[in-house]
Amino acid sequence: MKLLYIANIRLPTERAHGLQIVQNCEAFADAGAEVTLWVARRWQTAALRTAADVWAHYGVKRNFALRRLPVIDLLPLVPGRTDIAARLIFALGLITFTLVACVGAWLTRADVIYSRDPLVLFCIGLIAPRRRLAYEAHMESHGRVSRALQRRVLQRVDATFATTRYLADTLIGMGAEPGRVHVAHDGIRAARFIDLPERATAKARAGWRADAFVVGYVGRLETVGLDKGVGLLVEAVARVPGAALAIVGGPDTTVEVLRTRWRALRGDDADLYALGQLPPDRVAGLLAACDVCAIPFPHNPHFSYHASPMKLFEYMAARRAIIASDLPALREVIRDGETAILLAPDDVDAWVEAIVRLRDDPALWSRLSEQAYATVMASYTWDARARMILDVIASARADA
Repeated sequence: MKLLYIANIRLPTERAHGLQIVQNCEAFADAGAEVTLWVARRWQTAALRTAADVWAHYGVKRNFALRRLPVIDLLPLVPGRTDIAARLIFALGLITFTLVACVGAWLTRADVIYSRDPLVLFCIGLIAPRRRLAYEAHMESHGRVSRALQRRVLQRVDATFATTRYLADTLIGMGAEPGRVHVAHDGIRAARFIDLPERATAKARAGWRADAFVVGYVGRLETVGLDKGVGLLVEAVARVPGAALAIVGGPDTTVEVLRTRWRALRGDDADLYALGQLPPDRVAGLLAACDVCAIPFPHNPHFSYHASPMKLFEYMAARRAIIASDLPALREVIRDGETAILLAPDDVDAWVEAIVRLRDDPALWSRLSEQAYATVMASYTWDARARMILDVIASARADA
């Protein structure tokens, strides 16, 4: 099967979707598909300008092809732009990418065109038969135009893969045929988590205090303009004697805000390990250096029902005890008292209590971390996800 994955993104990117897409392309290829990934040719950030080798940067096999489509990208040329200017520039890039992708798809002999971009799939659907189109949905659209576009895409594609059960049900409510909608949670690349060092060794390599009880958070500190609740984590960890907080991710401006809050609570930043954005291949080793890993997402529609955070599955694969907000989307994967401790997202006292409990109860820590590891390896790897998706697509094509 020749699979063309079209993604309107800059690659490499600091955002998690780049890692998710690249690892999925690798998994599709491992499962037997001939995979080509099309992305936008955009200006690169200074931090990633030297990361020319996408496969090396993300630590994946060079088993799929990559093509960069020309796009009009004016964002770096308009410093201090207004919101209106930013929207116009974004729209210009989106339209040009979509046009080039449509022409390319028309000229390409791909069995399946796979994308998470509704506009791309809608336009390609005007010239390509339904049996060739597959949609990976990560959120419900809300604007009148974008919602109408998503609804049309759901009716044009042969299969839709939603990252949560709630999202799948929502898309069915929007008009998608139930038999064509499938749940495909995010997952992990199992090879990244083989032979991780013991906690003491990992802490020494990271340069962290050996006797600190380290609570870690990995990932962007905001998404689609929404705060991810790391401020609550700062307040909770700062109140636990002997605890340290590790933050891997950006943006740097948000990190500095959190650093200022930590200093106000602790008096200095000696036990705040704010590492900024790091290459993906360093993350597993840093997770191994943590004692507890946290997902302090606030309660809102996006995080409560649509988020399938890769950090959750990576925490599980790293055999870390997990504390997380008690949200429906997370409860689809982890269970309170079995694979994690789930907490009210706005109750700082409860988060403090959970951290202390895990620090003082090694048996609980071990039980949660081992059960989480067994669960992710059994059910949430990219390889298993890719095989499921390809099986669904192959079955649908056979029935067409």
